[in-house]
Amino acid sequence: MEFINAHLKESIYLKKFPIEQENFIVISGCSGGGKSTLIAELSRQGFLVVQEPGRQIVKEQMVIDGDALPWLNFDKFLELALSRYVYNYNSLVGTQQLVFFDRSIVDALQYTTNQPEYFKNAANQFRYNSTVFLVPPWEELYANDAERKHDFNEAKKEFEELLIKYADLGYEIVLIPKVDTQQRVKFILKKLGVSL
Repeated sequence: MEFINAHLKESIYLKKFPIEQENFIVISGCSGGGKSTLIAELSRQGFLVVQEPGRQIVKEQMVIDGDALPWLNFDKFLELALSRYVYNYNSLVGTQQLVFFDRSIVDALQYTTNQPEYFKNAANQFRYNSTVFLVPPWEELYANDAERKHDFNEAKKEFEELLIKYADLGYEIVLIPKVDTQQRVKFILKKLGVSL
């Protein structure tokens, strides 16, 4: 019983909300803009990273012949994504080192549809570092694949909506320049005051 009580004292659900994790760094932005490559490079350099849940959900749904796919049932896909975003966040609270997130809870918010209020509640209650890095649209890099079926114009629209969502929630947006991956890593770390 003592073990359970001690565990509950450390539980995320007993902490005061909103929770702000300044060491949680979000990298979001346009699909196909080199975000995943950048996250992979940060991981290669020894940083703790959290992969985007969307691609994993798509892969899982395709394996089990599920319908929670963005092009079949977008609302159901977002429900699963939100759950993963919150789980990933909660599982790393208390971590002292920098954690780079490939997208965040904010990405699951939709302004153009009538979403349940808990999407906005989650974005307000689980806060990341106030500086958010976004990769801009980069047509020369953009490519479709099994998990990315929308075209470049849809990706640009998604990016414009992200600018609005992050700004509305009070985040400072920093656009990542269109340079090679190593230079992008250096750019982010310099902005964060981290030396290699």
